Amino acid sequence: MATRPATRCKAGDYSFVYFMHTIRIASDADLPAITDIYAHYVRNSTASFETDAPSVADMTARRAEVLSRGLPYLVLEDTDGSVAGYAYCNWFKPRPAYRFSAENSIYLAPGAVGGGRGRALLDALVDAATMAGVRQMIAVIGGSDNHASIRLHRAAGFADAGIFKASGWKFGQWLDVVLMQKSLGAGDRSAPE
Repeated sequence: MATRPATRCKAGDYSFVYFMHTIRIASDADLPAITDIYAHYVRNSTASFETDAPSVADMTARRAEVLSRGLPYLVLEDTDGSVAGYAYCNWFKPRPAYRFSAENSIYLAPGAVGGGRGRALLDALVDAATMAGVRQMIAVIGGSDNHASIRLHRAAGFADAGIFKASGWKFGQWLDVVLMQKSLGAGDRSAPE
């Protein structure tokens, strides 16, 4: 069975300043804030298809899985140093042929939406994923009415890749899944190392 090759950079190498926003690798201390941000979306939106908010322990295990694969798990700091958002990518599917494709996730604290924070965080994630050897980034967006996420990904260079109609059921309604994709680095122009 093929495995993902070791990456050329380590988790601690990720540190970015994008448009005056500090973006860095997430630490254990950030996990309660990350969990709170995600819980808001689980409970109040269709951006996530989860129906029960995960615990800090659950989010800790998820982050550890991402980092064990040499992939980025980033936080955006507000001016006071608090976590205003987070983003990460993980293998798109567990089978070996997908090992150079990653699905991204990005969430901002409700009070942090706007002001270019989402774009800065997504751009940093794309850069970090490229350094980690990812060739294709895939956005799996909950709900075709999630216009903010669709606009954000389009602005960052993602192209429409398809829609899974009525694939999720949450809050008493059927929900589409919007797929978007962006080539990173050499994309499909060469074989991976």
